[in-house]
Amino acid sequence: MTIAIRAAQGQDVAAIDALLRAGLPRADEADLVRRLCVDGDMVLVLVAADEETGVLAGMIGFSRMQVDVGGKEIAAVALAPVAVAAPYRRQGVAEALIHAGIERLEAERVVLCFVVGEPGFYERFGFHADYARNFASPYAGEHFMTLPVQGGLMPCGVRGEARHAAAFARLAAE
Repeated sequence: MTIAIRAAQGQDVAAIDALLRAGLPRADEADLVRRLCVDGDMVLVLVAADEETGVLAGMIGFSRMQVDVGGKEIAAVALAPVAVAAPYRRQGVAEALIHAGIERLEAERVVLCFVVGEPGFYERFGFHADYARNFASPYAGEHFMTLPVQGGLMPCGVRGEARHAAAFARLAAE
């Protein structure tokens, strides 16, 4: 099996939606991706495709966040979601998507990437709850983590507020 990671294209929309609806615990998480796209808040979507069959093996999305530090907005995104089709799980597809996404974010000069997820999984990519504790957020807690993208260093004493795109608030309200 050979997987190719590339930017999502228009013809991937139906396959991405089907993947999300089959692979995520709640259908409204698939709706979140659609809302982020419609609202113009999705800044990067990558897909992993099986080169032999053309089947969509996985996807990852990054959406715009508003992060204010001392009254200054910094470039930040939220990683959500990452999904892998059942036949491709435990084969490194999610890891490859996350690494590819972080590379793209670094090239785009994104400073911070936030995620709400399982620490045991995301810490191996450099995400830490310790970093995120400096940011006020409704998602604050041990599952709210951030990754300093540019060089992997978090400047000392950085404190601020981290706001996800409006679609997240709608998801939480449902």
